[in-house]
Amino acid sequence: MNTFGDLLKYLKIYRRYIGRRMYLVFVLTGAVALTQGFGITLLLPLLRATQKGTEQQDMGIAEEVLHMLLSWMGIADAIGFILLFIALVFMGKGLLKFTKGAYTGYLQAQLLRELKGNLFDSYSEMEYEYYLEENTGHFINVINQQSTRFFRSFSTFTGFLSSIITTLSYFAFAFAITWRFSLMALGIGGVLLFLFRYMNSYVRGISRKLSAEMSSLNKLLVQSLQAFKYLIATGQVAHLRNGVMDSVKRLTAYKFRQKIAGSFTSSVQEPVSVLMITGIIALQVLVLNDPIAPIFVALLLFHRGMQSIMQIQNSWQQTMNSIGSVEMVDDDLRQAVVHAEDSGDQVLGPLSDGISFQNVCYAYDEEDGNVLHDVNVDVPANQTIALVGESGAGKSTLVDMMTLMLRPRTGEVYIDGVPGREVELNAWRDQIGYVSQETVVFDDTVANNISLWQGDFEDDPALRERVIDAAERAHADHFIRDMPDGYQTVVGDRGVRLSGGQKQRLFVARELFKQPNLLLLDEATSDLDTASEQHIQDSIDALKGEVTVVIIAHRLSTVKSADRVYVLDEGHVVEEGTYHELRQRTNGEFREMVEMQSL
Repeated sequence: MNTFGDLLKYLKIYRRYIGRRMYLVFVLTGAVALTQGFGITLLLPLLRATQKGTEQQDMGIAEEVLHMLLSWMGIADAIGFILLFIALVFMGKGLLKFTKGAYTGYLQAQLLRELKGNLFDSYSEMEYEYYLEENTGHFINVINQQSTRFFRSFSTFTGFLSSIITTLSYFAFAFAITWRFSLMALGIGGVLLFLFRYMNSYVRGISRKLSAEMSSLNKLLVQSLQAFKYLIATGQVAHLRNGVMDSVKRLTAYKFRQKIAGSFTSSVQEPVSVLMITGIIALQVLVLNDPIAPIFVALLLFHRGMQSIMQIQNSWQQTMNSIGSVEMVDDDLRQAVVHAEDSGDQVLGPLSDGISFQNVCYAYDEEDGNVLHDVNVDVPANQTIALVGESGAGKSTLVDMMTLMLRPRTGEVYIDGVPGREVELNAWRDQIGYVSQETVVFDDTVANNISLWQGDFEDDPALRERVIDAAERAHADHFIRDMPDGYQTVVGDRGVRLSGGQKQRLFVARELFKQPNLLLLDEATSDLDTASEQHIQDSIDALKGEVTVVIIAHRLSTVKSADRVYVLDEGHVVEEGTYHELRQRTNGEFREMVEMQSL
């Protein structure tokens, strides 16, 4: 347990996201503390001025310096002007304090913007495999809750360092007035902070557990809301509730412990300060026979100093309350950078040659073995390729490798003859349209779901024409126009106001709107009725010869027009050829699949 080491560690973390600008906060804090200490010390010459005829030879060094300053200003014996000078000093202190508070708020806002922006960018650029290892609840917790707690912790952290500066300032002035009085006070304050270090360690441990538990609870809540319909329909909410409530109990217990620790610190602050002050004053006056005037002024400085010492503990404890969030956010950002996708620097033009898999093997987990084994597949440009096979055969993995979201364990994927590792990812993925088994629908209008916020549907005629054309080709225009607000209808979270088939057609319309060079269809028509499926199939057939299309389908009727069909079984390509070639092959896997579907 090294408080100084922890201080430097967290100072470096904050500086990483804010920069050297944060040091200006401490400069302003020092200015505020010096101004306030100077204003209180001016009470000494004010008291002298009220005592007519008193001798000046018993002045301390600090008082002599103040007397010389006021004499130079010509107000050493003018009570009214001394009071005015004190008022001006404290007005200056108020202005500096306002500037410090406003600048701290500005830095906090910058910090929150930096954190949320960096987290979003880092999560957007992380490897797909790393995403699969974590859960959605964790990412939401970090980017939403933990980053906010991190942002709030900056205020308490700067308050901690500011309290140190303020305390040193008060005691410096007090030392100049009566060094014995201040030395005793400083020693006792140091002992108190030493004793409180055990409390700080306890609070930090709770903060780390609290942050971890918030991720666990978030995961359960996200999953329960995503499965809301199923859980309600099958009456299984109670089973999930037990896990949620156990997590809530742990979370509230950690928060309760934090409050207890905070209450203890605040409750002992004033009694300890008063007891120490009265004890030291009694020692100074009754035993050491020191004059009361310097002690009176030093008393004010000391009281402020003791409050600052206790504020040091309070601010550090509050920082420790949130330090779990600081560590979690910083660690997540580091991990996201470590697991960022490696993009090549070769920018590809429109797909012209095709995609080629050469002896590709892939494993999600090496211990579980490969899911693709020495795969050799060619996807010529502007042709339609079908991938068929039982569930778990490796079809979706193969498609994910075409997007370069997954990289081969051995072998290579070539895009227009360029190895995948050398391809600039953003330019390549801009060419891809992808309709997956899981529909992707956003809680926004139909128009924005199709165009993905590329413009205003009402004010941009060209955009409106493209959106409607895409919807018509996806056989979605008729049901969209029947909705309350047509293309401006908000479809709800994950398209909750749409049927499964409507969501899928909306998804297809979005990809047709994009006008991709490579269209990947992973069970794109699985949730559609026969008529809608045929309409979309006609739209896909209309792209033949103009767009490269890769189809994953269990309904083999949808791959009849494919230029080439690859049959996969347990990660191996077991057959390839045209639909009719494979259909006629004796004892072939594909023929057996077709016969099972009575085609």
